[in-house]
Amino acid sequence: MATTDKASPRDRLLDAAAEHFYRDGVSIGVEALCRSAGVSKRSMYQLFDSKDEVLAASLERRAPGYAARLMPGPDDAGTPRERILYVFEQAEQASTEPAYMGCPFLAALVELKDPEHPASVVARAAKETLQDAFRAQAELGGARDPALLARQLMLVFDGASARAGAKLETLDGLTVETVRTLLDAAGVA
Repeated sequence: MATTDKASPRDRLLDAAAEHFYRDGVSIGVEALCRSAGVSKRSMYQLFDSKDEVLAASLERRAPGYAARLMPGPDDAGTPRERILYVFEQAEQASTEPAYMGCPFLAALVELKDPEHPASVVARAAKETLQDAFRAQAELGGARDPALLARQLMLVFDGASARAGAKLETLDGLTVETVRTLLDAAGVA
């Protein structure tokens, strides 16, 4: 892990948490997390009440960058259909990276299984933001049932993310083609 002495203990801890939780899961011990961050356990507990809060904060800090990578920018031109397809093109591209392990928010939700866990709350909000973006574009594109289409798109996104993250599937246009079929069936221009 690349940290610098100039990074604050909080930043080093959140960087280490983001890397370890994504790569190894949430079961990493506090000692290993602190050792990787170069932060004492005492310092961690001065900054956060628990490892759960570290996980939640690391996911919260990751959310804007993750969304920016997937979503077209507000000034990017394109039809609603193109904007939805863009998300899946970006997801497919990300899935080709060697370190890709799937959607970090879905992984946290699946692994934690507790909807009240602080990290589950953050992860669920990130997933809802994506679903809301799909619904907004579906409405703009004239979908017959934008809410249903947004839910279907989330199923494709999460399923593709999980399968590619587990190295069970190479996406290679599979999600984009699936989404085109859904958009056609929903009447999205």
